[in-house]
Amino acid sequence: MSRIFNVLGELANLARTLFVDAIRYIALCARSRTALAAENLFLRKQLAFYQERKVAPRRFDNVSRFILVLLSRAFAWKDALVNVTPKTFIGWHREGFRLFWRWKSRSGRPPILLELRALIRQMARDNPGWGEERIANELLLKLGIQVSPRTVRKYMPKRPRGRPRGDQRWSIFVANHAKAIIACDFLTVVTATFKCLYVLVIIEIGTRKLIHIHVTDHPTSAWTLQQLREAIPSDHTYRYLIHDRDRIFSADLDKSTRKMGLRVLKSPYRSPLANCFCERVIGTLRRECLDFLIPLSRLHVHRIVKEWACYYNRSRPHMSLGPGIPSPPERLPVRLQPTRHRIAGNQRVSSHPVLSGLHHDYRLEAA
Repeated sequence: MSRIFNVLGELANLARTLFVDAIRYIALCARSRTALAAENLFLRKQLAFYQERKVAPRRFDNVSRFILVLLSRAFAWKDALVNVTPKTFIGWHREGFRLFWRWKSRSGRPPILLELRALIRQMARDNPGWGEERIANELLLKLGIQVSPRTVRKYMPKRPRGRPRGDQRWSIFVANHAKAIIACDFLTVVTATFKCLYVLVIIEIGTRKLIHIHVTDHPTSAWTLQQLREAIPSDHTYRYLIHDRDRIFSADLDKSTRKMGLRVLKSPYRSPLANCFCERVIGTLRRECLDFLIPLSRLHVHRIVKEWACYYNRSRPHMSLGPGIPSPPERLPVRLQPTRHRIAGNQRVSSHPVLSGLHHDYRLEAA
C-alpha cells in the first residue's frame, strides 16, 4: 500500500509541475520578444559566473553589474534574479545613479571648442616666446575671442614669470605724467664679424609707442642730439625726457634738449628701474628679435629693428595698455564675437609672418 501511495504522490507532483509549467509557457508566449531576449541574456550572465561542478559563484565586476542593471530595464527582473539579493541589485542601481549625478554636477568651466584649442596650439608653436596672456590678448584684440589666460595656460608649458618691484613714488610720478614723458636708451648688438653696434631707442611712455629707433657704429653726443631732433616734432606736447648718466648724454646735449622744451630727468646711479619702460622695451627687442637673429652689418641691423618696430607699434598687443596696441590699424578695435569661443561663419583667421616667420600677425578676414 505504501508503494502505491508513493506512486500516486509522484504522479500528482508531476501533474502539478506540468500544469505550472504550462501556465508559465502561456505567460511567456504573451510577452514580447525583446523582454524574453533580455531575460535570457540576464540569466546567462548570472549562470556564467558559476564554475564547473557547482562551486561558489565568482564576484561580479563593475562591467557585469552595469550590463545586468541595463538589461533589467527591459523586463521584470525580480523573478530572474538568482545570484544576489534584490537589495544588493537595487544598491547597484543607486551606485550607478550616484556616479551619474556626480559626473553631471562636476565643478569647473566647460571645455572650449576644439578649433579654438587647435588655434591656441598653433599660435604657441608659431611663436615660442609668447606667454598665455600674450596669446589671450592676441585673440581678444585681433580676433574678438575672449578667453581667459588661465584657460590658455592649460595648453602651454608653465613658465615662471618675475616682475621687478620699483620705487612706488617714482612709479606714481611716471603714471601721472606718462603722456608727457619720453625716454631713451642705448643697447649693443654684436654682428657676425664681432663688430659692436649701438641701437638708440626712444619710446613714448604714455602709449608705449616707439617713436624712433636707429643704429650707429660710433655713438656721439652730436649724433644722439640729431636723432632726438628727428624723433621729436616742433609742435610736440612732451615735457620730460628720461635718460641715464651715460657719457653720451653730455651737458651740451641736455642744454639743447631744454631748448626744445623738454626737461631732462636723469636716472640715479646704477638704477635701471628708474628708466624701466625703456629698459623693458630693450629687453623685449632682445627676447623677441635680436636673440634669434645673427646680424651681418649695420644696414642689416637697421632693417631688422625697423621692421620689428613697425610690428611693435601697429600689431603687437601690450598688457600694460589694458591690453591694447600703441598705434592700432583702422580696422581695430574688433568687436567681440557673438559667442565667446566661436568665429563667425563669414570670417576666417589669416596669419601674416613678421621677420620671416619669427612672429605672426593674426587678423580677421572675409571667408
